[in-house]
Amino acid sequence: MAQTDNTGKSTDKRSDSRRHRTRVIIKVLWIAFAAAVIFTAGFFVMVYNGVIGYMPPIEELKNPQDKFASVIYTADGQEMGRYFRNTGNRVYADFDEISPEVVDALIATEDARFTEHSGIDLRAIMRAVVKTVILGNKNAGGGSTITQQLAKQLYSPPSSGLLARAVQKPIEWMIAIKLERFYSKEEILKMYLNQFDFLYNAVGIKSAAKVYFNKEAEDLNTIEAATLIGMVKNPAFYNPVRHNERTRQRRNVVLEQMYKADMLTAQELADLQAQPLTLDFQRVDHKDGMAPYFREELRRILSAKKPVRSHYPSWDAQRYTDDSIAWATNPLYGWIEKTRKPDGTKYDIYNDGLKIYTTIDSRMQTYAEEAVHEHMSSLQKQFFKEKKGSSAAPYTSSRVELSDAMRAKLIVNAMRQSERGRIARLRGLSEAELQAEFDTPIDMTVFSYDGPVDTTMTPRDSLLYSKSFLRTGFMSMDPSTGFVKAYVGGPDFRFFQYDMVSTGRRQIGSTIKPFLYTYAFETDDFTPCTTMLNEQPTLYDENGRVWQPRNSGRARVGEMVDLRWALTNSNNWISARIMDRLSPAELVKRMHSYGITNKLPAVKSLCLGPAEVSVKEMVTAYSAFANKGMRSDPVFVTAIADANGNVISDFAPSQTEVITQKGYWRILSILLNVVDSGTGNRLRRPPYNVTAQTGGKTGTTNDNADGWFMAFTPDLVSGTWVGGEDRYIHFNNMAQGQGAAMALPIYGRYISKVYADPSLHYSQSSQFDFPAGLNPCAGAYAPDDEEEVVDQAMQGVFD
Repeated sequence: MAQTDNTGKSTDKRSDSRRHRTRVIIKVLWIAFAAAVIFTAGFFVMVYNGVIGYMPPIEELKNPQDKFASVIYTADGQEMGRYFRNTGNRVYADFDEISPEVVDALIATEDARFTEHSGIDLRAIMRAVVKTVILGNKNAGGGSTITQQLAKQLYSPPSSGLLARAVQKPIEWMIAIKLERFYSKEEILKMYLNQFDFLYNAVGIKSAAKVYFNKEAEDLNTIEAATLIGMVKNPAFYNPVRHNERTRQRRNVVLEQMYKADMLTAQELADLQAQPLTLDFQRVDHKDGMAPYFREELRRILSAKKPVRSHYPSWDAQRYTDDSIAWATNPLYGWIEKTRKPDGTKYDIYNDGLKIYTTIDSRMQTYAEEAVHEHMSSLQKQFFKEKKGSSAAPYTSSRVELSDAMRAKLIVNAMRQSERGRIARLRGLSEAELQAEFDTPIDMTVFSYDGPVDTTMTPRDSLLYSKSFLRTGFMSMDPSTGFVKAYVGGPDFRFFQYDMVSTGRRQIGSTIKPFLYTYAFETDDFTPCTTMLNEQPTLYDENGRVWQPRNSGRARVGEMVDLRWALTNSNNWISARIMDRLSPAELVKRMHSYGITNKLPAVKSLCLGPAEVSVKEMVTAYSAFANKGMRSDPVFVTAIADANGNVISDFAPSQTEVITQKGYWRILSILLNVVDSGTGNRLRRPPYNVTAQTGGKTGTTNDNADGWFMAFTPDLVSGTWVGGEDRYIHFNNMAQGQGAAMALPIYGRYISKVYADPSLHYSQSSQFDFPAGLNPCAGAYAPDDEEEVVDQAMQGVFD
């Protein structure tokens, strides 16, 4: 019995011991579980409150620092381009500007229970854990909601590795919960679609719609929406430009998800999945698109700093003068520096989503670009034909004008000043090594009027090839407001980025003569009927040296001619005789009043146009001839608004009277005659056949280096320049090299297109309003018995 009792007691002890251990283990497990729960809860509380990891401040969560590209609009409401930098080409789209098809595709594919959860979908997380971690299915998909993905886009830095993502995930969960507190579901969808990077500078759904399908986000159809949402999984892998079939299959997966979510019928699914993936791809680049020269000049103006003399090289004093004048007189110049946000910081044209409303008319800009391309491509063929077989090409073959040694020096200097030469200097290459590099053939893309050409040539040959293309500048403006309607700074901005409207200055030749004649007509000594001897004069310059100007024409030599005939036919001898009786210094002063800021030589020969002036300055100056003596300064922008459309600044026209009424009506009558029966008469003939009352002036400089045509009507003033990159690159003969042949056709083509477009409301019947009975020869109102004299003086004005 004792043995039995002892055995029973021993058994009971072991049983009690096991129960005790079990209770201890259970207790420990409960404690561990409780500790884990407390730790997890504490961890998430600390994450939620920013103790662990980065939690954006409440204010930032309520107002995320979105960075949007600034958008440039034409006067007729077309998007012209965008300013963006590292943040990409993101343009804000409100929820009602996004196609419902995009929203449906996004929810069906990325977050089917989006409308049910509060930022975190526990079912989706558990599914992802089981399929990915336990079953090892790497293609099972993640458990992230759209809100979590938005949190990642907004606040999570790029990470690599499982551990880094494991740390980031809880932070994204907590940010997602907070985002759900502060935003509606629609606002979260809008923010997500505005943030996603679809590649090719297409950041956000609005940019993506434009880049891939050339349409607005609100106009995307089901197929297009599914394509873009399919890219969300991995835009590089599902790139529709490079991987069409792969992306099409992914698009069909999105369509399948939309079918499962009852957003499509079975028949609609079958029809849509059978369609090919078709794009209307529009690559976004600052060098492409409408008016690239204008957009770049506008960017320069907006971003300009206040001029400080020490910031300019000693040889560039003129640029300091130009910039100082612009800073003081143009509210748009340096706008970023001059304008502050409500918080006192500067605006950023690359990130603040500004809306910039310009004066450019998209139709007129298109016509100007077409006119430049059409004429310059034809003119270039003539230039190539003339230079064919010349060892000096593209330079002049005249050794009197340009010796072989001078030409060789020009080429070497061009090599040194090129981007390749600049980099070679930074690399420390010797002169011999530089020459060797420029003589080594490489693959490159070069310009042609038929489109870019991929080829292989030496950098030296490519430099000469580039120089062989003639350059141009064209600008058209409303003379009464200064609103710039069209602006073309060169043949093609992708290859020739030097702007020949605002930046480049060239000698203006005979287009200077209207300034001289107006000066003369404002004195009591000259009228359009004043006569002078049409012979080569022998004059003396400021240093007492003999000056005998040349004249290209031989008409009426030895006769007395009136000033109307002289200016109509651009006679140099008469201009020199007028200048000899006036003050060169006063002419300089008057030209500055017209808006020409460059330093001008106060010498007698100035009357023949050796002054270097930009196209923009010339158009500004000639606006006075179209606007009753009032100079209108160019206006590029009418208003700038913030991302929400609130106007920050607006810009009004600015006018200055520079011609008296007496001088104005006298010069106007002659400038109209220049087009009717003078050097600009080609405008009246085929293929242009322009009948509109038009004033103008041609200009050609020595050796045909520069060709100009200035033209104005009551509604538009325009200027055109054509010439080589270097003044030694030009036509050898006057027939092709004069302004009437090189420059006038661009204006002729442009204005013909403008008048042919009824939507523009420009009429060829528009007339200058001459005062009744005006006698331009007397500068007074003529009585009835002087009507015959007046009619003779005004001949050509009303014809």
